[in-house]
Amino acid sequence: MKKLSLFFMAVIAVLVIAACGSKDAQTDGKKGETVAIKHKSGTTDNVPKNPKKIVVFNFGMLDTLDKLGLGDRVAGLPKQSLPSYLKQYNDKKYESVGGLKEPDFEKIAELEPDLIIIEGRQADQYDEFKKIAPTIDIELDQKNYMDSFKENTEIIGKIFDKEGAVKQELSKIDSQVEKVSKLAKEKGGKGLVVLTSDKQISAYGSGSRFGLVHDVLGVLPADKQIKASLHGQSVSSEYISEKNPDYLFVIDRSAAIGEKGTAKEVIENEIVKSTNAYKNGHITYLDPGYWYLSGGGLESVSEMVKEIEKGLK
Repeated sequence: MKKLSLFFMAVIAVLVIAACGSKDAQTDGKKGETVAIKHKSGTTDNVPKNPKKIVVFNFGMLDTLDKLGLGDRVAGLPKQSLPSYLKQYNDKKYESVGGLKEPDFEKIAELEPDLIIIEGRQADQYDEFKKIAPTIDIELDQKNYMDSFKENTEIIGKIFDKEGAVKQELSKIDSQVEKVSKLAKEKGGKGLVVLTSDKQISAYGSGSRFGLVHDVLGVLPADKQIKASLHGQSVSSEYISEKNPDYLFVIDRSAAIGEKGTAKEVIENEIVKSTNAYKNGHITYLDPGYWYLSGGGLESVSEMVKEIEKGLK
């Protein structure tokens, strides 16, 4: 009887060990699971699911990671020109990995990241990044802003198993967009978006990097002839006066890159003061962190929509 009991105990022990081994194998398999991600610079077949250590050069995606509660996965980022609303990532626990256009590849390699996320400013160095770790180049299609923004956000959701949370956040933004589009239609009037850089002024229209104002939110353009480009169309105060926008939206590049902001003194001169926008108090200085540095993030897009809503009221 005693021998029989020992036999059964031995069998149970073997089964327990086997079960544990099976569980460990399943866990290891999940850890090694990858997903193929199509992006601007190609397709990366070996993107790990739920990566624990990320290097992020795309501030819009840093914004989205933060919004989804994934900030603890960030190991390194370019701290220069970091938007003020993401200032927590200046903490020393996050490594500095060079500048937006001058990555420190040696430092990035030392971090041994599971995933690197880049954008247009680093795209020409994509091959160098992918030598270190799986790399995805997530960029906005300015001519198809919202669909592009949603697709990019869904990529993050897919990688981190956050599809449900992403769907909820995008639904909230859709509601915001619908509300502001309705307001723009009710208000009527024409708008102009300009970027100041020191004393220079550039105008942006539909299909441009700031085309969200016209293409998504429905603000009628004061000039339909502006050629869509990354750097905008160089213009003068006289141009703004001639187009006489009812709403003037201004982005200060100098402030965005950490220099002294000069937008107000450049824009509010005697020539521009002749416009309807100035006369009616409809010159809106947009947050350059959202618009110039981190567009395409869950928080930045939501805040951008709010700023245009405020400017229309």
